[in-house]
Amino acid sequence: MEREWRVFGRKEYQNIANISVAHLYNLRAKKAYQRQALFLTKTKPSISNIGERAKPYPYGKPGYIRVDSVHQGDRDGQKGVYHINAVDEITQFEIVASVERINEACMIPVLEKLLQQFPFIIIEFHSDNGSEYINKLVAKLLNKLLIRFTKSRARQTNDNALVESKNGSVVRKIMGYAHIPQKYAEKINQFYSNFLNEYLNFHRPCFFPETVTDSKGKQKKVYRYQNMMTPYEKLKSIPEADSFLKKGITFVILDTIAMRISDNQAAERMVKARSNLFDIILEQV
Repeated sequence: MEREWRVFGRKEYQNIANISVAHLYNLRAKKAYQRQALFLTKTKPSISNIGERAKPYPYGKPGYIRVDSVHQGDRDGQKGVYHINAVDEITQFEIVASVERINEACMIPVLEKLLQQFPFIIIEFHSDNGSEYINKLVAKLLNKLLIRFTKSRARQTNDNALVESKNGSVVRKIMGYAHIPQKYAEKINQFYSNFLNEYLNFHRPCFFPETVTDSKGKQKKVYRYQNMMTPYEKLKSIPEADSFLKKGITFVILDTIAMRISDNQAAERMVKARSNLFDIILEQV
């Protein structure tokens, strides 16, 4: 609401922009909100020497992405679609895609298109130990693109925590938990690339942690309101940010995308497109 008034100058949001953030947390503490729990399933590990077991160290640079899969439920023994969620560790720039099955043949073309949607150069690709990523075709794709391939370490549950948290706060929040047949993967991809990904990266603010050291030398992460910004704003705030952009991509081009509609207009457009998508799915199920 604050951005609608201060950034995009929409006068109808001038009063509501001053709403207390603490009150929003009070609302989120209610049982009705907390019932929307994230459903988790264990990843089936793949025993393989592909990929390097390591925690990514981006050193404040964009291009170190965390990747995970989200399954859209089973029904009558039929598998639903899978969502592929990729999040940059520093900027929280996020690209979501959908795939019919998580086998090698389906995954490769979707991963290629997903990587192309990031405006900056990808340096490192980090996943869990699922066989949909730990295979020779994915390794070959990343090697061709000169992207380092790392995977989560044993007994280090936080290695992929960023993208796993986005699975709940973004993918589940947008797509829900109900079964969606695999044949709709392409239509879902169109919704993601045309509406959702732009909204997430140019219009949805995120908290960014700040490390604080107390008098005893103990460090902790704090999330200050003044550090909240969109992933695109975070990208622009990085020193010499233009040096990380892909060839042919400039901030002039990206600024045009960011400012052509306001945050709420982008959200309304995205929600309308999602409703149209669900109408198509329900009509044919």
